[in-house]
Amino acid sequence: MQNEVYSYCEEYMEKSLKHLKHEYESLRTGRATPTLLESVKVDYYGSMTPLNQCSTISVPEARLLVVQPWDKNLLSTIEKAIQAANLGLNPINDGQVIRVPIPAMTDDRRQELVKIVHQMAEEARISVRNIRREANDRIKKLEKDKDISEDNAKVAHDEIQKITDKHIENINDAQAVKEKEILDE
Repeated sequence: MQNEVYSYCEEYMEKSLKHLKHEYESLRTGRATPTLLESVKVDYYGSMTPLNQCSTISVPEARLLVVQPWDKNLLSTIEKAIQAANLGLNPINDGQVIRVPIPAMTDDRRQELVKIVHQMAEEARISVRNIRREANDRIKKLEKDKDISEDNAKVAHDEIQKITDKHIENINDAQAVKEKEILDE
């Protein structure tokens, strides 16, 4: 029964960490990444379709994205969709592909992004702590129902804390890496 609680902890804390890393990928840091255009939706023959489902997005240089639509008739539609997404990007349509240069960041913008990174990491830590609380409540219920002994409950609480500490440390590491990426560009 304790193993079920441990696996619950591991699974959901790992999901919190993955979510944080995904959020970090979508932050515009001055370096080109296809996830920057993940939120862009294109009117693809009457239905709003994610950009990555109607084109190929590549990164030929550190500060350049290239969008190559599968249907050349979509070039102007994609260009307008990128501009309308309010990402601060100015796409360039050359008739074959759309080039999206990524502008360099100012120091003020870097500091803003660092604050956002801190906030996202704190949200992930809160999520992990909430999972820990739920797991501890499950162990207390098992102990109260006499399904596990008091000693086993103590061991379980310690194990849950170890799992929590490991995931908090992983979140802190991810935060440090993202901050370094933002400040070093």
